[in-house]
Amino acid sequence: MKQLFSFFHTISLFHRSLMAGAVVCLLASCDLIEFSPNETRTPEAYRNLTQKNLERLQAQPNPTGGDTVRFVFTGDSQRFYSEAEDFVKSVNQQRNIAFVVLAGDVSDFGLVRELRWVHDKLQQLRMPYLTVIGNHDLVANGRKAYQEVYGPLNYTFTYAGTKFVMVDTNGREYGFNGRIPDVGWVQRELREPAPEVKRQVVMSHVAPMSEDFDPKVVGPYVQTLGDAPRLAFELNGHNHDFSIGKPYDNEVTFINSYSFEKRQYVVLTVWGEKEFKLETVQF
Repeated sequence: MKQLFSFFHTISLFHRSLMAGAVVCLLASCDLIEFSPNETRTPEAYRNLTQKNLERLQAQPNPTGGDTVRFVFTGDSQRFYSEAEDFVKSVNQQRNIAFVVLAGDVSDFGLVRELRWVHDKLQQLRMPYLTVIGNHDLVANGRKAYQEVYGPLNYTFTYAGTKFVMVDTNGREYGFNGRIPDVGWVQRELREPAPEVKRQVVMSHVAPMSEDFDPKVVGPYVQTLGDAPRLAFELNGHNHDFSIGKPYDNEVTFINSYSFEKRQYVVLTVWGEKEFKLETVQF
């Protein structure tokens, strides 16, 4: 009887140890558990991706040399995951590409899991990639998810003599409150560029011609772009198709991207003060 009691006591201790170990494991690995599809927590590997990609970009030499910069411009990856795989394969075959820019709507429903799925595809690129926030990225808890995974909604970086101003222009998602885009911030970033800045590029998701852009700030925003001394062009997504034109009297060039579903993207080469060459690539 004592032996039988000892046996069951040992089994009980084993089960307790197993349960305790499982609890410790779960607590230590809480990033693996999703309590709600709208939560914004994510493992370290998926945090601060903008900063990580900028550090990677600044650490690499310019593939074209000098102050000429060549980059891929695309938009609206959303749920087009198989297209994303083919996109990566195609871009990796291009020569002298410094980085890729994705003009918003990285996700479709503003879910952190969507941002992670897209990153799992795009991290296979041979070069860094950078994003702006789109209107779909702001759905539900999307703003917090985007900030957790990528980082600031407005930011700038300079590479090969070109200053890129990345700005949130999704006015409808803020109830057309007159504060998005932050025109004052854009003005400060475009005013009196540093000597090493040869040209400027602004990138956002929603263009001022769109009904989703806050009508209260269309005039000030367009004037700010027109007043920028070295602005080469403004890049946008949202429309899911390519276009290029000068819709305003200030002669600012607006370029809209293909979405992933269109299986095309744009390669832009920029040099001089405002000189650029545009190519479209099918994949």
